[in-house]
Amino acid sequence: MIDPPEGRRRVLVLRALGLGDLLAGVPALRGIRRAFAQEHVVLALPPALAEAASATGAVDSVLPAEAPGRGVPSLGHWTGPPPDIAIDLHGNGPESRDALAALHPRRLLAHAAEPADDPVRPPVWRPDEHERERWCRFLGAYGIAADPDDVRLPPPATPSPAPGAVVVHPGAESAARRWPAERYAVVVRRLRALGRRVVLTGGPAEDALVLDVAARAGLPAPDLLRGGLPFGELSALVAHAALVVSGDTGLAHLAVAHGAPSVTLFGPVSPRLWGPPRAERHLALWKPGPPGDPHGDVPDPLLLRIGTDEVVTAALSLLRPVPTTA
Repeated sequence: MIDPPEGRRRVLVLRALGLGDLLAGVPALRGIRRAFAQEHVVLALPPALAEAASATGAVDSVLPAEAPGRGVPSLGHWTGPPPDIAIDLHGNGPESRDALAALHPRRLLAHAAEPADDPVRPPVWRPDEHERERWCRFLGAYGIAADPDDVRLPPPATPSPAPGAVVVHPGAESAARRWPAERYAVVVRRLRALGRRVVLTGGPAEDALVLDVAARAGLPAPDLLRGGLPFGELSALVAHAALVVSGDTGLAHLAVAHGAPSVTLFGPVSPRLWGPPRAERHLALWKPGPPGDPHGDVPDPLLLRIGTDEVVTAALSLLRPVPTTA
């Protein structure tokens, strides 16, 4: 963590989750940035997301904070005096509040705030509220204005490793949100048959999945972007993609952040809670039904009700015609 210049107060924000969570929190982070324009804003999150956090333009420095799964991490890397203001964007329970309270901030803003924490009472937590709107409404209770549609990231300076390609990302943090590999392969084959270049991406632990889809689809090795691209390359890939096809995961949020056309497959969680803004370039496919466990270890039944024909049709509706040569 970088110490602020002398005289600047420190504002510590906790949102130590994944890439999709970070990007869904950008509107709230920018609201905080504007409200505390003269202060040093520190974001506590996993070290692997430091570059993505910097790209938002909303934070001055990051505090390494990571925990197994989606638990609350230790904030033991904090140094120096207590934060002047601590803001809990991590969750609505006492665990994240207590992690910040242990640093003895002068002011603590949290959904689970105790009466002694702050004279302002946070709004009631709504389980049916969209993630972007939830945190903007939370900040609004404290007089901090934030726009839930303020999601865009600036174009990355890094060149794309596959400009103009269709990006297919079959992975997701949990099996509940992973559409079957054989279905992704069908989509890849059909798009390639129509003259589209398709590239596969995967996180650091998803090489086997990427290779499985590629083998089924007959995709050549140069079109496999395995091992987890550095954020700059991944951001450029998405920003310059003809289309992004994925499940409900971080890459879908990155497509929204760059305005890249996207088809996102939802299962256990409705797009009404985590989906893209209403826009012609973003299509969220979902079959209504009882919500499932987004962290489950088998594909969600609602996700499995989405067929390959539906995904291909959605993709073609967003793709521009392939240029023809004279």
